[in-house]
Amino acid sequence: MTSLVRLRALSFAAACFALASLSQPASAADPAITLVAPQSEVGFTIKQLGVPVNGHFKRFGVQTNFNPKSPQTSQVALRFELASATVSADADPELGKPDWFATAKFPQATFASTGIKALGGGKFEVAGKLNIKGTSRDVVVPMQLAQAGGVSTVTGGFALKRLDFKVGDGDWTDTSIVANDVQVKFKLVLQGVPAQ
Repeated sequence: MTSLVRLRALSFAAACFALASLSQPASAADPAITLVAPQSEVGFTIKQLGVPVNGHFKRFGVQTNFNPKSPQTSQVALRFELASATVSADADPELGKPDWFATAKFPQATFASTGIKALGGGKFEVAGKLNIKGTSRDVVVPMQLAQAGGVSTVTGGFALKRLDFKVGDGDWTDTSIVANDVQVKFKLVLQGVPAQ
């Protein structure tokens, strides 16, 4: 594999890592709230040699009992299949290797909320535990809720440090090649969320 392909792989891995931050196994789900997967997406951007590289996850799930009128009693749980991360046909096979996501040992990344706070105007702040490759960190994720036609759309974005989770280990810890910062953007379309 050429060095360029390997660079793309690792940049994607780092980005995927960030995306993984959004994921988690849920503990308190409301079966009435479901994810509209075809309309939902989780994407990420990382810089490789200073050039932005985009990727996304093809498989992820959400479990929640989210009630915008009572966010303090709500929980959100997301789960991402790390092997579903994709950036390019050439780079994708590298992502599952030990220096990156180590998918044989760590098939999923998870996020479990520990608190949700309303900020007004349909904006919320979700604090929680992000687990990637066996490492857990506290993260805070801002999100915006829009509702129309019985469908709720949650959007947001945040930044992560890939090296905090050992994504891009070994020789890939050199951030002059693949940046440490990963930008994550997401859109989750849900059915069954109570009206604001």
